[in-house]
Amino acid sequence: MAGALLLAGCRELPRYFVSDTTLAEVGSRKLRVRDVQPAVPQGITGDDSVAYVRMFVDRWVRKQLKLQEAEVLFSASEEDIDRQVEAYRQALLIRKLEQQYVDRSIDTVFTDEEIAAYYQAHKSDFKLDRPVVKGVIVRFQEGYRQAGKLKTLMKATGNVQQQAFRDICEKNNFTLTDFQDQWVDFSEFLNYLPALQSQNHNSMLGSVATVQEMRDNKSHYFFRIDAVRREGDPIPLERLRTTIRRILFNQRQGEVIRRHEEELLTRGLEENKVRLFVDEEIRRDSTELKK
Repeated sequence: MAGALLLAGCRELPRYFVSDTTLAEVGSRKLRVRDVQPAVPQGITGDDSVAYVRMFVDRWVRKQLKLQEAEVLFSASEEDIDRQVEAYRQALLIRKLEQQYVDRSIDTVFTDEEIAAYYQAHKSDFKLDRPVVKGVIVRFQEGYRQAGKLKTLMKATGNVQQQAFRDICEKNNFTLTDFQDQWVDFSEFLNYLPALQSQNHNSMLGSVATVQEMRDNKSHYFFRIDAVRREGDPIPLERLRTTIRRILFNQRQGEVIRRHEEELLTRGLEENKVRLFVDEEIRRDSTELKK
C-alpha cells in the first residue's frame, strides 16, 4: 500500500494502482490514492516516495483519530463549533471580495503634497520619545597639523568652504560621517563619537551649528549638530513618510470598501433582493407603547 509511487503529471503510478485504491481507513473515513497524489512532491522516486507515502498516511490516520475523539468529547458544543466555522468561512469570503474591490479600484500613488497635508493636520499625533539630530562628524589622527584649518572650513556655511572641507577629508582618508540630510537618533549619532552612553550628553544639543570636539587615545573628532528635535517635539516628516503612506492607503481602502457596500445595498433594494422591516417594527412598537 505504502509502496505506491504517487507522482503527478509526467510521473506514473504502478499499473496495478488506480485512483480509487484505498490506502487507509479510520471508521467510515477512507484515504484513497487520489487524495494523496496531489500532495506528493515533484521528482520524488524510489525509496523516497515510499517513505513519503508512509508519512502522509500516518499523519492522516492520527488526524482522523483525534477528530473522532474530539467529536465524542465535544459533541455538546458541536453547534457552537459549526457557528464558528461558518463565521470564519463568511469572513474569509468577504475578505477576498473586499480585496478584489481594492485591487481593482484603489490608487496607491500618494503625492508629496498629500503626505505633507496629512502631516500638518495630524502633527500633534506624532511625538518623539527621544531626541533626533542632523549633523556631521569627522574623525582624524591626533596631531594633525592643519586641524585648525579643518575646523574653520567645517563651521563655514559657504558651498566653496564645505567642498574644501570634504576634499581635505577625502585626501587624508579621514572618516567622515554625514547625517546632514537625514534625522538620526541622538544616541546613534553618539555611537560615532568616543562618548559613554551611560553619561548624559544633552548639553551638546544646545550648541547647534557649532563645531564641537572630542578625543580618545588615538583620534581627534570634530562634530557639528545642525538641527535638533527633542523628546516631545513632533516627529520630523522625513521619518514619517512610510507611516503616512500606510495610513492614507488604509483610508482609501476603507473608502473603496464602503463605496462598494453602498452600491450593493442600493442595487439590492432596487432589484427587490433586499427588504427592510426594521423601521416598520420600530413604528409598531412605538404605537403600542403610546397605547
